[in-house]
Amino acid sequence: SILDLIERVKTSSESVLITGESGVGKEIIARHIHSRSQIKKGPFVAINCAAMPETLLENELFGHEKGAFTGATDLKKGKIELASGGTLFLDEIGDMPLTLQAKLLRVLQEKNFYRLGGSSEIEINFRLITATNKDLAEEVKNKNFREDLYYRLNVIPIHIPPLRERPDDIPALVDYIINKYCTENHIPAPRVDGNL
Repeated sequence: SILDLIERVKTSSESVLITGESGVGKEIIARHIHSRSQIKKGPFVAINCAAMPETLLENELFGHEKGAFTGATDLKKGKIELASGGTLFLDEIGDMPLTLQAKLLRVLQEKNFYRLGGSSEIEINFRLITATNKDLAEEVKNKNFREDLYYRLNVIPIHIPPLRERPDDIPALVDYIINKYCTENHIPAPRVDGNL
């Protein structure tokens, strides 16, 4: 049903919010959406919002101008700029600090931004795909996530159930993993009994 939904929305440029537990394959689905879209020849740029502190995340997203701060010896393009013409994938969006949520919302509304320390407006155009293992509606109620941003992100919601709820997928995944690693290691793939 998820793949059918992707086929139905592949020509859309609307934001996609992928939810599900850690490890269910949210980035795989994001990459598949990009590969089926009209912008598949454009870049797919991913960043994990939970993997870095707020100041570093802001720099990674927006980039900076030379001399913007101590140590900024060169101009650096951020992920938002690098994703223009393609897809920006923000993983663990539920962990993005509120101040950056406000800045992201402005980018989505205005389709432009400024690098840190910059005075020139930069026009951008990308499809946004976000993912989280959190219940963002609950995070909104608890004032941990902006409601206006939530509605901007949740235009096309996709929920990926955990593997324990879809056991019919296990044989195909086992077959894929075995073939992948056997091919990489130049060994013949063993035959696996389908009765797992």
